[in-house]
Amino acid sequence: MTNRTDYCGTLTTADVGRSVTVCGWVSKRREHGEHLAFVDLRDHTGIVQCVVDKARDLRSEYVLAITGIVRERPDDTINAALATGAIEIGDATVEVLSVAEPPPFQIDSRVDVDETIRIRHRYLDLRNKRMQSNLRTRAKVNSAIRNGMESEGFVEVETPMLIASTPEGARDFVVPSRLKPGSFYALPQSPQLFKQLCMVGGIDRYFQIARCMRDEDLRADRQFEFSQLDMEMSFADGDDVRAAVSEAVALATEAVTGSRPTEFPEMSWHDAMNRFGSDKPDVRFAMELAELTDLFSDTGFKAFQAPCIKGICMKGAADELGRNKLDNLTDAAKRWGAKGLVWLKVGEDGEVTSPVAKFMSESEIAGVLERLGAETGDVCFLVADGWRKTVHILGLLRIELGRPAVTEGGLNFLWVVDFPLFEDVDEAGNPVPAHHPFTMPHADDVELLAAAGSDPQRLLDVRSQAYDLVLNGWELGSGSVRIHRGDIQQQIFDLLGISEEEAQRKFGFLLDAFRFGAPPHAGFAFGIDRLVALLCGEENIREVIAFPKTQSGGDPLTNAPTPIDDAQLDELGLRVLPQPE
Repeated sequence: MTNRTDYCGTLTTADVGRSVTVCGWVSKRREHGEHLAFVDLRDHTGIVQCVVDKARDLRSEYVLAITGIVRERPDDTINAALATGAIEIGDATVEVLSVAEPPPFQIDSRVDVDETIRIRHRYLDLRNKRMQSNLRTRAKVNSAIRNGMESEGFVEVETPMLIASTPEGARDFVVPSRLKPGSFYALPQSPQLFKQLCMVGGIDRYFQIARCMRDEDLRADRQFEFSQLDMEMSFADGDDVRAAVSEAVALATEAVTGSRPTEFPEMSWHDAMNRFGSDKPDVRFAMELAELTDLFSDTGFKAFQAPCIKGICMKGAADELGRNKLDNLTDAAKRWGAKGLVWLKVGEDGEVTSPVAKFMSESEIAGVLERLGAETGDVCFLVADGWRKTVHILGLLRIELGRPAVTEGGLNFLWVVDFPLFEDVDEAGNPVPAHHPFTMPHADDVELLAAAGSDPQRLLDVRSQAYDLVLNGWELGSGSVRIHRGDIQQQIFDLLGISEEEAQRKFGFLLDAFRFGAPPHAGFAFGIDRLVALLCGEENIREVIAFPKTQSGGDPLTNAPTPIDDAQLDELGLRVLPQPE
C-alpha cells in the first residue's frame, strides 16, 4: 500500500508544488471530458479535489490512495465553502485499496434518513462529518475532564462491573452466575457504594469516567448504558464538590468552544420550582411563574378556590395562539395532571377575552395582568391546585411554549441546591427518598426527622445536602454530602421502612466499613453524553454515542437483544418461560 503523507482536509496553498499522497473514500466523482474526472476524496479531516485520468471505474465510497502534485485552482473554480477549496491535487495516480457497494444512504447528507437505517449501518454513518465532529468533541471532553481532575489531586480508580443488586431508583440489568446457578450479578447503575468505600479506604479524592447501566425507558437524554464523570471527596462539603466539578466542566467546555464559562450560579430547589416549575430550570428565557393565590382569597370562582394559584405570560402570542391551539394546550395540561387550564388574551385597549372572564371580578383580572406584566397582544395561563401540582403543570407548559432550540441562548450552567430529602409519603406512611438513601440531611433540619411518628408529612420539609448541575434545562448530574455516621444512616433506614436485617443484607458491606472509621465525604456524578450533546448542539444523546440503541432499546446493527441457545441456558441453570398471550 502507498504510504499516506497528508490528510485530505489539511492541504493549503502553502503546499502548492509539493508531491503528496492522500487516502480516503470517494465522496463524489464528476466527469470532465472524455478522459479526466474530478474525484472528491474524503477522510476525517475533510475533502480534497483530485484531478484523475481514466477514473470511470471509481465509484462512491471506494477506498483510494491518490498521489499527485498540489496546485492552485483557477480563480473561477475556487470553492469558498471548502477548507481546501483553493487547491487541488493534479497529475494524480490512483491506487484502489478497496471497492465498495453503493451505500444505503448518502454519506454526506443525513436528510430524511431513517434513524434505524442509520444505526443499522452505523459504520457508514460514522463517516459523516457531523458524527466525526461529535465523537472527536467527546474525546476532547473526556481528555479535559481527566486532566482537570488529575490536576486537582483526584485519583482514577476503576470499580467493578459485576456487583450485587442494590436499589438505586431504576431497574438493574442482571447477569446470571454460571458458578452459582440461581444467583445473579447486577451491572452498576453507578459506582456509588464503591466510591464511598474508597473514601473509607483513604483514597481521599476519587474519580472515574465510569460506564453505567440502567434498565429504564429511553428518551432523548437517556440510554441503557451511558458514561459519567464519577467523583468523591473526603473531608469536604457540597461547596468543595461544586467547585471541583465546576472547574472540570469549565475546562471541558473551553476545550470545545474556546471560551471558558465563568459563572455557575446557585439556586435553591424551592426557588427553582417557584420561579420555573422545574428542578432543572432552563434559564435561557423568562416566562417565570408568578404567585397569584392571594388575589383570589375571596373569589367566588370555585375553580380558583385552591391552595395555590400561579400563572405565566407568553408575550406577543395572542395572534399566534388561536382557539384550536389553546384547546390543545388545555388538553395537554389535563394529560399532565391538571384539573384545567385558564387562559386570558389581552387585546387592544387592555380588553381581556377568556372563557372564564365572566367568573372573575375586574379587580382579580387587573391583579393578574399586573402580576404577570401582561400587555396588549399577550396571553396569560393560570393553574389552580396544590403547590406541587401547580408549579409542575406550569413548568411543563412554560417549556412547551418558550423553550429555545438547543443551539440558541448560549450555555447557562446552574447549580440547584437544597433539594428535599423526601419527595413524597407512601400509603404506609413511609417517606420516599428524593435521592438515594445515603444523602445527609441538612444540619438545620435533622430534628424534623423525629417528627415522622406524629406527622409524616412534615418530613417533606426536610432539606437534604443534595445538589444538581443543570445546563439549558438538562440535568447534567446529581450529588450530595453522604451520611457517614451509622446512627443517622439507621434513622433514615427506619423512616424508609428498611429493617436492620434488610439494611445489612442489602448494604452490609458499606455499613460494616463505616464501623471502622468513615471520613465525612461528598460526591457527584454527571452525564458526559448529555454535556457533549449540548456542546455539539444536538437534541439527542444518540448523536454523540458511537453505537447507541434506538428509542425502543434495540440495536439494529447487531440485532441485540437476541435469544441464547438451550446449551447456554442449561449451563446457567435457566429456562425461558413462554410469553403470555
